[in-house]
Order: sequence, then structure tokens, then C-alpha cells
Amino acid sequence: MPAARTRPPRHHCLAVCAPGLEELCAAELTGMGLRLRRTFPGGVEFSASDRELYHVNLWSHVATRVVVRVATFEARSFAELEQGAAGVAWERWVPDGTTPRVRVSSTASVLYHSDAVAERLAVVAGRGPESGSLLVVRLIHNRVTLSVDSSGEPLHRRGWRSDVAKAPLRETLAAAALLASGWDRDAPLVDPFCGSGTIPIEAALLAAGRAPGVGRHFGFEDWPSFQPGTWASVTAATKAPAADAVHRPLIMGTDRDEGAVRAAQANAARAGVADLVDFVHAPLSDMESPAAPRGWLVSNPPYGKRIGGNGDLRDLYARLGDIARARMAGWELALLVADERLARQGRLRWQARLRTTNGGIPVVLLWAQVGADRPSPSGPAPSSEGG
Repeated sequence: MPAARTRPPRHHCLAVCAPGLEELCAAELTGMGLRLRRTFPGGVEFSASDRELYHVNLWSHVATRVVVRVATFEARSFAELEQGAAGVAWERWVPDGTTPRVRVSSTASVLYHSDAVAERLAVVAGRGPESGSLLVVRLIHNRVTLSVDSSGEPLHRRGWRSDVAKAPLRETLAAAALLASGWDRDAPLVDPFCGSGTIPIEAALLAAGRAPGVGRHFGFEDWPSFQPGTWASVTAATKAPAADAVHRPLIMGTDRDEGAVRAAQANAARAGVADLVDFVHAPLSDMESPAAPRGWLVSNPPYGKRIGGNGDLRDLYARLGDIARARMAGWELALLVADERLARQGRLRWQARLRTTNGGIPVVLLWAQVGADRPSPSGPAPSSEGG
């Protein structure tokens, strides 16, 4: 009688994301065939095998990191904390002879001193010098949740952005803006304020079906339980396809800052998409939109909170609206903005697609279709909700 196969373990995982990106993150995980447990502010819980955990880290465009929950218990004293942590099979998660870094948050709990909690758990979880492994600890109303980080560096650090312009946009937020904009990956895409090229590069990765995490190191690769064969199988699907098999929609980034354009070109080369994106040094007024009946303009215009003041930004947004109406009829626009009043200067009928933060600044992604229900030139500026 053949021996029964051992069912591979499944992990209780949490994909951490920026507040406001939960629905996009959940849709992404569902698209990977994963079973979701629940969605809540700042994250999505799901169940995954080792292979699926590796796959999520490699392919997620919007998650910040992925952690595996290894224990949950009540603790009102350090003795209870140590007892609960001692039940974890740390040899699966922490390299032998090392101690994980410990990050603690405590809310409405008896054990409120995060440094003391971290010290006790470091002793239980490891021995020896501190390693790169990260143990994430949350105490809420005396309920302790211990999670090990599988990502290592945050997932927005794709590894290709060495050259940055002013106020760089996180890669995960750029991808979220593209997804929330509804961009049809067969259609042209333009970013007239491309900076160091984050939005066009993320668009090229999406269009070409390339994993955003290719070439970088992940935290799970340092786990004693890491399975090199499984990881090799996961990464095998990321091998670059033949040049004639790559989908090539027109993707363009322009910027008035010549240094930013050079940085964008260098970043695109490191990301392996230099042949999929055109970067042009040009001010907004000289932006050439592709001669196509349908396309997308997705951008992160200056906010005025990091780059100068709001003095000329009203004119900038008004000019963008004028150019869109004159050259981009039928196109869809999506702008990530911090001040919705500035966006109204473009005199388009905006709808809010998502709200989140960028570098601690509250931002909203506004969407509009050029020519759809356009307000009259003499009428009042439309509301940000399309009213």
C-alpha cells in the first residue's frame, strides 16, 4: 500500500498595504487564486502554501510586505508572553545562531512598554547576533499576535530605482494608480510629470506581464524552512519572453526637468523595460499625445507641499485640462493629487477612485474622461465627486 502523501502546510498570511489600497490588494490576491480570510484597513488576510507565499511576494504590485502569523495568545504578564512565544517552532523561521529583529506595537494592553516586550521575545526566539529576520508583534487589548516577515525589504523597493527625481512616488502606489485608473493595457499611456519614471515603468511591467520582484532578495530566502526547489519553480515563470512576444502598447513619460528624464531612462534600463517606454524632455505645453481615439493619462502632478508653493499650480492644472480637451478627446485621465481644488482648475468632471497617502500626505486619485459630461466654460467648477 503506497504511503500517504503529506499535505504541505498552509500559512495564515497578511498582505500589508497602504490604507486605501485594500480592495486593489484583495483583487490582486484573488486573481492569483488565493483564498482570502478577511480584508481590513491596512491589509488583507489570506491562506497560502509555501509556493503561493513565494509567488505573492514576487508578483504583488501593490502590497507593501507579506507576513506569516505564527502565534496568537493572551498575555497580561511577561511570563505569559514568554510562555506563548515558546510554543512557536522558531527553528523554521530564524536562522540557527541568530536573533530576529523585533518590531512591537501595543494598544490598550498591560504590556505597553514595547522595548521591554521586544527584549523578552528576542531572548525566546533566538540566540546569537541579530539577523535580518523580522518578528512583528502586535498587542491589542492584551491579545498578542506574532508574525514573521517574509518580504525583507518592503516590496515597493523593486531594486531598479537608483536614480530619483524630486518627491519620488512609491512603486506600489504608482501601480495602484494604474490599476485604479482602469487602464486598458492595450491602449497608449502618457505621464506628463513622469519624474524618475515610476508610473511609466510600472505600466511597462504590467503590460509586459513581468513580475515586479524579479532580481531582488526576499526575507523568506533566509528562513531555515526555505525550499530552493519550490522557489526555482516559481521564478522559472518569470523568464523574459522572446522580444517579439512582448506586448508593446505605447507608454510615454515626459518631464520639463532634463535630469529627471535621464534618471527615468536609467531606471527603465535597470528594470529591463527601456525598450518599452519612451521618455522625452518636454514641458507640459509641448507634450505630444499619441494619435489614438482612446488612451490614458496617469500622473502624479506636483502637490506644492514639497516642490515650491501653490502659486503657479492653479495655472498648471488649468493648462493640463485645456491640453486634454484640445488633444485627447475620448481619453481617460487619472491624477494623484493632494488638493482637489487644484484639480478642478482643469474643468473636467472628476470622480474619486481611491484615497490613500503618499509620503504621509493624504492624496486622492481623481479620474475623468475627456469630453464626457463636460461642464460649460462659464459654469461652476464641478465637484470632486462628479456633482
